[in-house]
Amino acid sequence: MNLRIGMLGAIVLMGVMTRAAASDGTPNLIILLADNLGYGDIGCFGSRLHRTPNLDRMASDGVRFTHCYSASGVCTPSRAALMTGCYPRRLNMHISDVGHAVLQPVSAKGLNPDEVTIAEVLKGAGYATTCIGKWHLGDQPPFLPTRQGFDSYFGIPYSEDMLPRKGKPWPPLPLMRDGRVVEAGVDCNTLTRRYTEAAIAFIRANRERPFFLYLPHATPGSSGQSFASEGFRGKSANGLWGDAVEELDSSTGEILGELRELGLAKRTVVLFTSDNGAMRRDPPQGSNAPLKGWGYTTDEGGMRIPLIAWGPGIVSGGRVCEELVTLMDVMPTFAKMAGAALPEGRTIDGRDVGPLLRGEAGARSPHEYFFYYQKEQLQAVRDARWKLYLPLKQKLTLGKAVAGTAATPLYDLYADIAEEHDVATGHPDVVRRLSQAADRAREELGDLDREGKGQRPAGRVESPTPRVLK
Repeated sequence: MNLRIGMLGAIVLMGVMTRAAASDGTPNLIILLADNLGYGDIGCFGSRLHRTPNLDRMASDGVRFTHCYSASGVCTPSRAALMTGCYPRRLNMHISDVGHAVLQPVSAKGLNPDEVTIAEVLKGAGYATTCIGKWHLGDQPPFLPTRQGFDSYFGIPYSEDMLPRKGKPWPPLPLMRDGRVVEAGVDCNTLTRRYTEAAIAFIRANRERPFFLYLPHATPGSSGQSFASEGFRGKSANGLWGDAVEELDSSTGEILGELRELGLAKRTVVLFTSDNGAMRRDPPQGSNAPLKGWGYTTDEGGMRIPLIAWGPGIVSGGRVCEELVTLMDVMPTFAKMAGAALPEGRTIDGRDVGPLLRGEAGARSPHEYFFYYQKEQLQAVRDARWKLYLPLKQKLTLGKAVAGTAATPLYDLYADIAEEHDVATGHPDVVRRLSQAADRAREELGDLDREGKGQRPAGRVESPTPRVLK
């Protein structure tokens, strides 16, 4: 028997047996994922430009995680990690089929259908599941959300900036419902509003059973233009970027308000976060302050992201958590909350961080180390306190490789959040230990010049076709 089919069959059977119990007490689970939102772009993480009262209240009622990481500084690999609980390099989703950092339209590559997603795990435990928003894990039929554990899908299959232009014969930006294009050349200004309406409709339709809502927004976005509906355009103090952020805040407020109105708040957990840091623009739009660097890099500003967890009946609120957590932890954490089985016979890099959500006494990060990859290259490693940048002959960026350095700067991420003071000479033991951890990661996950023994293949199709309106 195919291992995956057998394992998923067991999960489905368990879901049938536990459906009644799930409807009584199993929590609803929601992920609200912004696109390229910076660490310092919302009020509760330090923004003085953007008005985000709903997110600020969400943080004051919940937990604000200040050391949360995506598994990549760019969106396709970070979303693959969120969906599967695995480093992108493990999934071979760290690079596109043509050597880019993210998948482009009509790509032959996508998240392997043999991988098991959060949605598949929760669906097997009796959950209704939906994906509403930007997918970006493959636009070919085998890779779409409805083939990856989601009962339904409404959204765009890749980034809003991937439009037809000279040298890029891509189709008009498609808006899809399940596996069908329903609009071509969609107006991105309407997406946050329409996604919010669809999310609320899903919550209402499934309020009598446990549900999983994955809402990956298209904003603030990748294009450098940003989008917002008419009621928000021109209203912020930071141009279209600020308008988009403030509409995301309003969307979150509507969703939390609906949960309260329906009496679901005390049995629902909501996470608000971003896929990676804000990218560099001139003049600046998003902010990763007080972190160093920008999205699309392995600096803290590229991969450390805001995370707010809210759930009045489950999450111990009114706290700030400074423990190391990652978006890879969402899958095992949600699985534990749902009483669902994780896939067997494969390595999952994420860990259950439920004790941190609940504020249990003495709870600590389950991670000994975290590894920062840029495409196929391991560039840095951290533990609970220290971050070491590794010596590189050449350093990969989203553009061309640049000259590397033999230096190994070390930073104390608690005393020096902006990574300004290299303390490597004073802590040779830490440098040595983190370097050894990096060697072990290279063996398991690979590096620029080697494959890792723990890597699994991505999905591929022979003859990719565009998603077009028919």
